[in-house]
Amino acid sequence: MAYDEDLARRIRALMSDTEGVTERKMFGGLAFLVKGNMAIAASSHGGLLVRVDPAQTDELLSSPGVQLMEMRGRPMPGWLRVPADSVATDPELSAWVTRSTTYVLTLLPKL
Repeated sequence: MAYDEDLARRIRALMSDTEGVTERKMFGGLAFLVKGNMAIAASSHGGLLVRVDPAQTDELLSSPGVQLMEMRGRPMPGWLRVPADSVATDPELSAWVTRSTTYVLTLLPKL
């Protein structure tokens, strides 16, 4: 399954004023990196893959439909899957983009 190009366009628009944003096809989706660190992606599984502060993982998992990302059966704290219906509106998507970007900007650049 390909990523949602309209969702990618909406993410791109929301991140247009963020310095150091690049795009890269990863994991079958389109990832948006900030200064070399992956922040958010239009997932090939639908919806978003979002990087957040690992300390907020449990709290954010209480959001409707949000699931912890697993890689090869291993849970990945700080990485969440957000379903498409949870980001149907611009304010909903903006909240996840802002949360992710704010966290990633605290990380050392990978340039």
